[in-house]
Amino acid sequence: MTPAKPVRSPSGRITLREVARELGVSVATVSNAYNRPDQLSAELREKILDTARALGYSGPDPLARSLRRGRSGVIGVVYDAPLEYAFADPAAALFLGSVAHAIQDSGLNLLLLAGADDPRADPLAPVVSASVDGFIVYCAADSALLRAVLGRGLPTVLVDQHPGSHDAVGIGIDDATGARQAARHLLDLGHRHIGALCLELGPQRLSGPVSAEREAAVVHRPTAERLRAYRDEVRAVDGARLYPTEAARNTPAEGRARTLELLRAQPQVTAVLCMSDVLAQGALRAAQELDWPVPQRLSVIGYDDLPSSAALNLTTVWQPTADKGRQVGEALLDLLAGRPARELTLPTRLVVRGTTAPAPASPSPTDSP
Repeated sequence: MTPAKPVRSPSGRITLREVARELGVSVATVSNAYNRPDQLSAELREKILDTARALGYSGPDPLARSLRRGRSGVIGVVYDAPLEYAFADPAAALFLGSVAHAIQDSGLNLLLLAGADDPRADPLAPVVSASVDGFIVYCAADSALLRAVLGRGLPTVLVDQHPGSHDAVGIGIDDATGARQAARHLLDLGHRHIGALCLELGPQRLSGPVSAEREAAVVHRPTAERLRAYRDEVRAVDGARLYPTEAARNTPAEGRARTLELLRAQPQVTAVLCMSDVLAQGALRAAQELDWPVPQRLSVIGYDDLPSSAALNLTTVWQPTADKGRQVGEALLDLLAGRPARELTLPTRLVVRGTTAPAPASPSPTDSP
């Protein structure tokens, strides 16, 4: 005899109740087949699952289940940049991988809430509507987006943000010390005309020389700390000058373009401080294109010490990216469990390799781009 056609719920979905009615068991028994299988015999559970499949029941509604539990099992990572950056930027990929490793044994998953390039899109919508248990703010200035995150009142860890000004735990690196060491290294080598290839200074992505007004309004903490440290070191040496230029995107192509622009406008520059190893890769390509040998004619320093930087023999500032990701993940687990989590600033240090050398005695006119 063919089973009676089950009566569907108003939403059109088969529910636990219809499966239970078909089998003549309680709703709780059917629920256990999905959520607490150890409470049933293997034979009964298989019978329930077979019947559910035959009726077209696809399993418990994840959203309804998360609402009942009060947890979604998802952590939102706010990344205020185009989605592709999270995969194209090696430092971001290393950080996110370390966060995932730290939380995966707790049954949590990551939801990447990236910024959009489309000016018509509402940048706050993903944060406001996301069904998450907490937030990791990896790359966002002190902006409406950050305020929207904090307005959710969920456990939140801020990465490389200005400390002490938000109701959240902050974990970051000592940006200034690494930048000071990098600038001092070049000055000690006799460089007096030094370019600075900067990460974005604010939400409006610009490319080119940094005006005094733009520099005064910088809102991204890593950029502000590094640029300020470069400035302080250069100002302390008579005759030294810094030429900052902004890269709208942290890509080798942007690093190349901005370095070419800088060196063509300021051919007296003998060294470039880059705020990322990715930008430094672009600077090295620009030097090769101009036939300026590195480090004899142009010294280059990066920031991050990516795994690939040793192969490039790149002088750079090391930061513990993987450890930072692990610390962020563990801090968020503490907050979710109701335990206190502490603010943390991780160290940085200069790693000297083969892309820096003493400044040339005087750049030859034939060196000009």
